[in-house]
Amino acid sequence: MIEGPPGSGKSTLALLLIDRGATLVGDDGVELERRDGAIWAHPAPAIRGLIEIRGAGIVPMPVEPARLSLILTLDPAAPRLPGVERRCLENVALPRIAFHTGDPAQALRAEHALRLHGV
Repeated sequence: MIEGPPGSGKSTLALLLIDRGATLVGDDGVELERRDGAIWAHPAPAIRGLIEIRGAGIVPMPVEPARLSLILTLDPAAPRLPGVERRCLENVALPRIAFHTGDPAQALRAEHALRLHGV
């Protein structure tokens, strides 16, 4: 899951990851469900299958539910070597990393963080 304030680059990072084979769950809102000891994110019905691309508008995008494994919190002041915190969602602890944005390799760094701390 990618989180951060408006304009922090959530959709940009999501699009970079989609270009590398990831699938969108939702843009600007998902519904969370605890199932079998894990947290699943589902597209919010009102905006299902839509993503805002700054400068292009709102465009359709395939979506599907996913099991959450990692929370990336976008923060331009994130430390170079961030520690891993835990954040509880629906009483399930997930790894959370403060993630620096704005460099060309951010999608690759996000994939490595997921491998290290998620799946």
